[in-house]
Amino acid sequence: MKKVKLGEVCEILSGYAFKSSQFNDNKIGLPLIRIRDVERGFSDTYFEGTYPEEYLIKNGDLLITMDGSFILKKWEGDLALLNQRVCKIKITDKSVDEGYISWLIPKFLKEIEDKTPFVTVKHLSVAKIKDISFVLPNKLEQKLIAKKLNTISQIYDFRKIQSEKFNELVKSRFNEMFGDPLNNNKKFAVKTGQQCFKFSSGKFLDKHDRVFEGYPAYGGNGIAWKSRKYLIDNPTIIIGRVGAYCGNVRTTHGKVWISDNAIYIKEFKNSDFNLVFLLELMKVIDFSKFADFSGQPKITQKPLENQKYILPPLALQNEFADFVALVDKSQLAIQKSLEELETLKKSLMQEYFG
Repeated sequence: MKKVKLGEVCEILSGYAFKSSQFNDNKIGLPLIRIRDVERGFSDTYFEGTYPEEYLIKNGDLLITMDGSFILKKWEGDLALLNQRVCKIKITDKSVDEGYISWLIPKFLKEIEDKTPFVTVKHLSVAKIKDISFVLPNKLEQKLIAKKLNTISQIYDFRKIQSEKFNELVKSRFNEMFGDPLNNNKKFAVKTGQQCFKFSSGKFLDKHDRVFEGYPAYGGNGIAWKSRKYLIDNPTIIIGRVGAYCGNVRTTHGKVWISDNAIYIKEFKNSDFNLVFLLELMKVIDFSKFADFSGQPKITQKPLENQKYILPPLALQNEFADFVALVDKSQLAIQKSLEELETLKKSLMQEYFG
């Protein structure tokens, strides 16, 4: 076991400054890997012209973004060209395992990112990458470490897919039972939001009332703080009012605070709805389509009041809610597994890489 610097065991190639006048989005030439393309794994910008061969990237090459968030990803987007502010890592020492390096580098990149001062965007230099210092065990041990972490990652990804499939199952069941609520192809009774609900905006939460332990305080996209006091003490639906996620919906139960970044159902004017059904109905309607993007994205109560809502028989809504409860039980088990896997991964990362 020895201590080395990344620059001693790897070659680092910084991207080339290709001329933007030769860029196109008509798929002429080769894809050009820019910062945003590393994470998503593909590029829709192409370069038409000659290029130095060393900047040709193949599947499996390790890339690092050098502006904004510093991330390492294995490229799987086929032949492409390496643009500036992205670099390629190539192992030159046979005693180094690529899988081990792929787990080790991101930890150090995050530490560099956290310590890097910035005015607008954080920048990473090749010199700093080369200067990353770490303990290098023998190659067999490296492979065993990488295999263990890869297994945890694969199980984690599988659990995420399971969770997504359960979400799709709920959507499918809703469609099967209630059809398309926008055209009401199952001919259920219909009422407007104004006939069914009294909407209200939340209230501003003073910074002195924001605490570490207290009641959940909802903003425009879920719980934003904890509060000394609560605004409501009954089950309801909260709708994001401002921000990039305005129009998102969620249920809440018990004592909570709702900030002025959200709208909520203050009063149900009748007993037409099961809350679980109503939540899924509102998701399908998709309130984000009511957003005004002239400034900061926002929605108002008016379109929610004017919107028509289907009213299937309550027994049918309750049947759907029972189905969702079964799915939620499975989702809870998956979430518990995800949390345990994440804890295990962090523990092993600390053990292996410090």
